[in-house]
Amino acid sequence: MNALSNIQRSEIQYLRKFAMQEFSDDILPFWHTMMPDRKNGGFFGRIDFSNAIDREAEKGLVLNARILWTFSSGYRLWQDERCLELAHRAFEFICTRFCDEKYGGYYWAVDAEGNPSQTKKQIYAQAFVIYAMAEYFLVTGNREALERALDLFALIEKYAFDQQNNGYIEAFSREWGVVEDLRLSKLDMNEKKTMNTHLHILEGYANLFKIHNETLLGERLKNLIGIFFDRIIDPADYHFRLFFDEFWNSKSDLISYGHDIEGSWLIQEAAEALQDDSLIKKSKENAVRMASAVLAGINSFGGLCHETERKEPSNKGEMEWWAQAEGVVGFLNAWEISGDNLFLRTAASLARFITSYFLDLHGGEWYYRLNPQGEPIVTYDKAGFWKCPYHNSRMCFELYRRTEKILCEG
Repeated sequence: MNALSNIQRSEIQYLRKFAMQEFSDDILPFWHTMMPDRKNGGFFGRIDFSNAIDREAEKGLVLNARILWTFSSGYRLWQDERCLELAHRAFEFICTRFCDEKYGGYYWAVDAEGNPSQTKKQIYAQAFVIYAMAEYFLVTGNREALERALDLFALIEKYAFDQQNNGYIEAFSREWGVVEDLRLSKLDMNEKKTMNTHLHILEGYANLFKIHNETLLGERLKNLIGIFFDRIIDPADYHFRLFFDEFWNSKSDLISYGHDIEGSWLIQEAAEALQDDSLIKKSKENAVRMASAVLAGINSFGGLCHETERKEPSNKGEMEWWAQAEGVVGFLNAWEISGDNLFLRTAASLARFITSYFLDLHGGEWYYRLNPQGEPIVTYDKAGFWKCPYHNSRMCFELYRRTEKILCEG
C-alpha cells in the first residue's frame, strides 16, 4: 500500500475510533445487560422499540446463533470477559434447547421457556449455527462445538444439496422431508433457492474451513463461490439476483443494496480462506464492481437505501441498520483493493450517518429501520428474531482489524 495522505489517515483513524467506541460503549452493554433471560435460560426473544422486554416471545435460532458468533468473535479480538460470558450462555442454550437430538439439526424456534415451537429445518439458520460453532471453537477450543459444526455440514450436504441442479434447497421439515412453505419470513418469495441462504452457507463454510481444512468442505466452498459468479451475480449490473426456482430461473426483479455490499466482501473472504489465487483475484475484481453498483443506493442523507426495483432504481426508500454496517465494511474493502478514495469517503460517510441517525443514544443499540426521511420507525424492535448484534458488531471487528493493518502499512 502507498503511504497514506493526511486525509486518508484521518478517515482511517476516525473509522478505527468509531469501531472501538461503538462496540464497547453501545452494543456490548445493551446485549450484556438487557438480553440474558436469567429465569428460562438463553436470551429474551424480543425487546421492542422502547426497550420493553417481551418475556413471552419465541426465541429464534438465527438470533441465538448470531449472538454466539458475535460474542465469540468479540472475545477473540478484545478478551472482554463479558463477551465470553454471553458466548457460553448462547452455546449452552443452543445445544440444550435448539438441538434436535432425534433427527439432527436445529429447530427454527423455541418458546419462551425453551420448548420447541417451530421445528422446521431452515438451511439459512443451520448455516449460522456452523458459522457460530466454528467461531466458538476458535476462542474456547471446545471440541463439541467443532463436532457440532461438522455434523451439521454433513446434514446440509446430505439433505439440502441439489445433486441435479447444484445449489441448496431452502428448508425442510423436522424429519428433513419436503415442506410447502420454504420462506425465511413473510417478506420473502416462496422459492426453492435464494441468494440469502447461499450467502450464509458460504459464510459458514468459510469459517469452518479456516479451522478444518478438509477436502469435501473445500470443494463445496469453492463450488459456492462458483454459484455466485455463475448464477447469482447479474453480469449486466453486478447486483445479486435474489430468488430462484430449483433450475436457477430468476424469480425476482428487486435489488437489495445491503446484500450486494455484504456479499461483495464475503465472497472475497471465502476465496481467501481457500487460498486460491485465481479466485481471490476474481473476487476482488467482483468486489469493486459490486461496490460501484451499490453507490447508487446512497441517498441524500448519506445512508444506504434498503432495496429498490431493478426496472426503476431509486435510493429514496427505507433504510435498515444492517445494510449500513455492511456498507461501511464493503466500501472500505473496495478502497483497500482499488485505492479509489470515493470508496473510503463513502465508508466514513456511512459511519457518520450511523452515528447521527441509527444510534439510540438513550436506550442503547441501533434502531432497526428508518423511514425515507431518516426517522426511526417505532413498530420495529430493538432486538428480536431478526434484530441482532451480528452485523453492527462484525462491522466493528472488521474495521478494527483492517484499520490496524492499514495504519501499520501506510
